[in-house]
Amino acid sequence: MATSMGFLPSEMRALQLTKFNAPYKLRTIPVPKPGPHDLLVKVAVASYCHTDSMVMAGIFKSTLPQTFSHEGSGTVIAVGDSVSSFKIGDRVMCGVPLHPCGECENCTGPTEAHRQYCAHTSGHIGVTAQGCAADYAIADARTTTKLPDTVTFLSAAPLACAGRTVYRAALQTELKPGQWVAIVGSGGGLGHLGIQFTRAMGLKIIAIDARDEGLALSKDYGADVVVDGRRGKAEVVKEVQSVTGGKGADSAIVLADHTEALAAAITRMHGTVVQVAQPDNLSIPFAELIFRDIRFKGTLVASPGESEAMMQCIAQHGVRVRTNPFHGLDKIEELLSTVKSGKLSGKAVIIVDPEQVKTEKAIGAKF
Repeated sequence: MATSMGFLPSEMRALQLTKFNAPYKLRTIPVPKPGPHDLLVKVAVASYCHTDSMVMAGIFKSTLPQTFSHEGSGTVIAVGDSVSSFKIGDRVMCGVPLHPCGECENCTGPTEAHRQYCAHTSGHIGVTAQGCAADYAIADARTTTKLPDTVTFLSAAPLACAGRTVYRAALQTELKPGQWVAIVGSGGGLGHLGIQFTRAMGLKIIAIDARDEGLALSKDYGADVVVDGRRGKAEVVKEVQSVTGGKGADSAIVLADHTEALAAAITRMHGTVVQVAQPDNLSIPFAELIFRDIRFKGTLVASPGESEAMMQCIAQHGVRVRTNPFHGLDKIEELLSTVKSGKLSGKAVIIVDPEQVKTEKAIGAKF
């Protein structure tokens, strides 16, 4: 194992869940040692995601104690013996899956994107493996992405899941420049990124949200049409059809729960609905599938190659992540209170190492 210093500290701080549905605790634990394919990352920023609430509820049956956050960014300070694609000092967005098996039908599938579905990983950071809300974190070099100089740690942390998820959803629409995409739940952490990614792809955007904050955010980030979902399904469908020549959107990306029927109704015949949100159940009217030939796709997160393309898109088009920074691991309760208030605009993040965030400005990090 190569390191950036003559020694590594033996202990670190970590924000951990020690009991399901109980507050996080800031604990002192050993610094992890990277395996052959791993990176040891000095964490700069850790981000909050809806998945974290599912971890807290015990839905993933995580082994406790569980370190919070699967969205992290920072600097590589040690590399495993088999790592050749990263070096000490690289700025990175941590990959979420750890140690894909390399042998199953997904790992050996026809495209790189299949590897994200490996069912035999050793875990997913912040979910079933230790997360990024700590001074140091382990990330798999095979699923981690280098940052362009222009992309900041503050942006990169939310991009690790939220960005990679909605970027792949945009790819899954398979639309061409000039076509219409509807984003249902456009005014949240994923939605405002989805607006920017689809604009960069040359698409025309209908943004649908049911919160004043979400509608304002959708306008701020450049949606062509903004629709208030609180007006009801019939009125939303009417407005979407009015701007698309009576046909509906060519594709819809669903980022909010319980909107499958709406998403299908606003999508044109033979169109595609890409499902990102994760309600307990999906309810799809059979007439949409059978008589209108609406296709439904599920999607997870971007592959390593798609993640690199996402970073280049950000650097080229100036995609910006709306963040709400909280300074220090001890601010977790303040962060959670803001999230639960429903007033959050963008992504809530914890600045773990302010020095890294400060010094990256010297290399031109701005997006």
